[in-house]
Amino acid sequence: SAIIGALVALSIIALVLSLVKVEDVALPPTVKYGLVFDAGSSHTSLFVYEWDSDKENDTGVVSQTLSCDVQGPGISSYAHDPPKAGDSLRECLDKALKVVPAAKHRDVPAYLGATAGMRLLREQNSSAADQVLAEVTKTMQEYPVDFRGARILTGEEEGAYGWITVNYLLDSFTKFSPKAHAWLRPEAANIFGALDLGGASTQISFMPEGSVMDQNEASKFTLYGYNYNIYTHSYLCYGQNEALKRLAKELIASAPSTRVQHPCYPKGYSETVHPSSFRASPCTSRSDARLPLGDSTVTLEGRGSASGCRAALRELFNFSACGQSRDCTFDGVYQPPLRGKFIAFSAFYYNFKFLNLTEGQPLATAREAIEQLCTRSWEDLSSSYPKEDPKRLPKYCANANYILTLLLDAYKFNETSWNNIFFQMKAGSADIGWTLGYMLNLTNMIPAEAPARVKGHRPSLWAAAITFIILILVLGLAALLL
Repeated sequence: SAIIGALVALSIIALVLSLVKVEDVALPPTVKYGLVFDAGSSHTSLFVYEWDSDKENDTGVVSQTLSCDVQGPGISSYAHDPPKAGDSLRECLDKALKVVPAAKHRDVPAYLGATAGMRLLREQNSSAADQVLAEVTKTMQEYPVDFRGARILTGEEEGAYGWITVNYLLDSFTKFSPKAHAWLRPEAANIFGALDLGGASTQISFMPEGSVMDQNEASKFTLYGYNYNIYTHSYLCYGQNEALKRLAKELIASAPSTRVQHPCYPKGYSETVHPSSFRASPCTSRSDARLPLGDSTVTLEGRGSASGCRAALRELFNFSACGQSRDCTFDGVYQPPLRGKFIAFSAFYYNFKFLNLTEGQPLATAREAIEQLCTRSWEDLSSSYPKEDPKRLPKYCANANYILTLLLDAYKFNETSWNNIFFQMKAGSADIGWTLGYMLNLTNMIPAEAPARVKGHRPSLWAAAITFIILILVLGLAALLL
């Protein structure tokens, strides 16, 4: 009877298993990775991004996994020794391969985008720029990644990708709703503008009220199933480093002497300049008969005047080229009326962070803080900020006043719209810059991976079947004991 009971139990178990429905079960999506080098004018950074293979409306939901600052200057600085440009990337590449699973290395798309520093080098010496990119390419091809190329971005691409990054990180494109358990699109009014200030160029990008009248200043994107048409413009030679070089050249040319007063530098600070060095950049290379000849030197002596500094900086902009046009910034460049809120990052953020002006203070507060900074002597500044870079510290007054001139006089922000500018460098755990937008846009080119499916049982039915089997075995064992 015991044997018969066991056979009956086994028959019931087999019957239950046959009745449990077998169906296709989707496995979790695999994780994909991407590498993007940001080769700027003054430094290079590497960012590693990841996203699930089943994309949301053909655009990956990307997050930042790693950021690595390359040691040394920007790759354009290696024009006279191009192999060093490639070698400088190795340390960060090694770090990147440690955070990406080894099995995925050869599938990782890797890119290098060079910005204004290389744009200037290409203008000055195109063969040297090509050699630098060739050495960078040679180095990256030695690594087990899917290298997709190194190229020089246009200024408009840099601005547009920065705009994508800003709005992606601030959930302006799509946001997950736990209530609806779905990705929803916020209202268009939540779209932010982007303000980027680098060493050699500056970019402004935003979505205007109407259409962009000048299509040369327009960029179009399709993200998460929606089309976006934005205004974006890049001003080469208007980055903070090149602007200060242009200012120094103008000060020396307008007051020929071996000692020239610099209104933006602090009192007690002096800097020796070789006028011949102005030929090294296309932004200052135009000959000027007023400059000293030969290999002479000029000493720039700080005067510490905020008003004098702003007046001198305004001379760098050709405002008269706009005439009476309201849709114009300077140098005759078209810009539609400003709209909405803006995120100001890169050098905008770092200079205002030094002044503790990143928390949305009113314009009057910013002006007062900059005025106080410019009146401080070099002895006071250097003793108050011993850990600050001594090459950067004397230029904060100049940079802050340049930012005011650029935002107020050029881009046409005013007392009211100033409150719509937010100075920040991170959103969540990700850095704000063009690289994330670049990676996000490129995920449209990387095919979505169909979710892998296997034959399996519904978890609820399988749990019920297991419970029933255990119950039968317990009853069978009890029957045998009795």
